[in-house]
Amino acid sequence: MHSLEEKIRRREFVITTELTPPKGTDLTELFAKADALRGSVDAINLTESARALMAVAPAAVARLLLERGAVPIVQMTSRDRNRIAVQADLLGGALLGVHNFVFMGGDPPTVGDHPEAKPVFDLTASQMLEAARALTGGHDLAGKPLHGTPALFVGATCNPGARDFEAEVQNTRRKIDAGARFLQTQAVYAAAALERFLEAVKPGPVAILTGIIPLKSAKMARWLNDKVPGIQVPESLLRRLDTAQGPQAELETGLELAAQTLREVRPLSQGVHVMALGWEAHIPALLAQGGLGPGS
Repeated sequence: MHSLEEKIRRREFVITTELTPPKGTDLTELFAKADALRGSVDAINLTESARALMAVAPAAVARLLLERGAVPIVQMTSRDRNRIAVQADLLGGALLGVHNFVFMGGDPPTVGDHPEAKPVFDLTASQMLEAARALTGGHDLAGKPLHGTPALFVGATCNPGARDFEAEVQNTRRKIDAGARFLQTQAVYAAAALERFLEAVKPGPVAILTGIIPLKSAKMARWLNDKVPGIQVPESLLRRLDTAQGPQAELETGLELAAQTLREVRPLSQGVHVMALGWEAHIPALLAQGGLGPGS
């Protein structure tokens, strides 16, 4: 059994983060970040052309991270592939030794650097989960038998702060019913909102990894509130950020607030998913402040 799956099965608290593969083949910076996080996180998401900006395929990067002793999670979107390609890529990833996948729709091509690209969106995230379940059961979505069965550990995303709360609850339940073993949430800044969502979803044995995005400034926080669906930074945190003057004060305040959120959501979650957005070097300090450092 692979390490992330084993920890989640044992109901241990897990820590994941994410890195963005580059537009190109130079992985020097990504490798340096991954190496620096060894011992601090349990697994690393590799985004797939995040924000619809073309980048190297995450499954290939995942194989190279495996060789360096890291535990990768490959993000797979339905934006760029139909059901044939989804299944083929899952089988290909399994051949490379990639075990962990997290499914999502993905940002539409119109927001990225190839706006003329044709979107696919053949399957929903729930249907991608069903495809993975079929493959691990020895057949494809069309019911045809496989010659060799992959071992996959799969999850999806959810958004506790979604504007249409009931629709998000129902969508999350579909993902759980389709076989999600873990759910990584959108960034959460209020434990009460997460608790309300979990009470409605009733995830049972499915591991909830609560999203944490450290706030680098009040400007960033207000941008998230205005531009990112489901993120709600409370006014009390905005006031704290407004008092931070200068880069060092903003760094210290941002990490302090993220650590505070981490401590508040920890009793409600089986883990956290830290989306550092360029602050990867500060993840160990954030975890230590949140009571998740070595020896905690």
